[in-house]
Amino acid sequence: MFGNTPLGLWCASGPPHGGRSRARWTTAGVVLGIGVSVIGAAHADPSIVLPNGLPVQVHPTFPEPGLPAFSFPTGGASSVGGSSSSVDTSEGSASTGSSSGSTSGSGNAYNLMMSQDWGSQAADAAAAMGVSAAALAATCSMESNCQNVGAAAGGSASGAFQMINSTYTADINGAIAEDPSIAGSIVSGLAGRMDPGTEAYAAAYELQQDAQLVQGQTGSNPTVLQVRAVYQFGAGSGPTVATAPDSANIESIVNLSAASLAANGLTASSTVGDWRAMQTNKLGADAYQTVLANN
Repeated sequence: MFGNTPLGLWCASGPPHGGRSRARWTTAGVVLGIGVSVIGAAHADPSIVLPNGLPVQVHPTFPEPGLPAFSFPTGGASSVGGSSSSVDTSEGSASTGSSSGSTSGSGNAYNLMMSQDWGSQAADAAAAMGVSAAALAATCSMESNCQNVGAAAGGSASGAFQMINSTYTADINGAIAEDPSIAGSIVSGLAGRMDPGTEAYAAAYELQQDAQLVQGQTGSNPTVLQVRAVYQFGAGSGPTVATAPDSANIESIVNLSAASLAANGLTASSTVGDWRAMQTNKLGADAYQTVLANN
């Protein structure tokens, strides 16, 4: 309300400075104020209308691990140590990647991993274990969309690389044996799975071992797609999936229950080609990058 206070025209004399606005009164403003004061009483002071509380924050949720439908960010672990969701229409998986082995990386999965605050630590882990950072990135992209997710009810796979207790323990011990210098910079015990920079060493070591298994059969540096088969299905049947023709029935190779197949987006009639298609739909060209660095 203006009341009986002489009214002038307030004018900004410059941009705000230090949180305050500077103003000056003009002669014209004084004259105008006399007229306005007559009708000022008829108007209420304007008020600021604020929203009723803060906007609702949306918290992402994670579906049952291993389900093929991705709702980003997704978590995911299957009962066999991996999640599936990706596509490849080529016959077989013996083709090698277009890029030579390197500890550096490129591609969408690599960019996704490097956008995480632990991305550079993961890249260092890949280099220490002799695998490409792009291959390690493809793994976290497939497993969890590179999100550090906990274990689902009834399971133990957790972290960005979704490793189960026994696999993580064996792999982190293997990584330390290969490079003892990392022992003082990682989180000890199973708690390390929930530290992506630590779990990256275990996952990188696992990729190294899996890649060497496939290389022993093919004689060449395997691709992410080929090594993915071992990471997901294990050292027993994984190498066979990696090298089988697309037409091969996958259930007859991996011998999983209907429930385990379903958790990986597969059925008893699914072929190896169906599985490859799921992987490359997610990874795209990243599926054909090679895994072993400088090989």
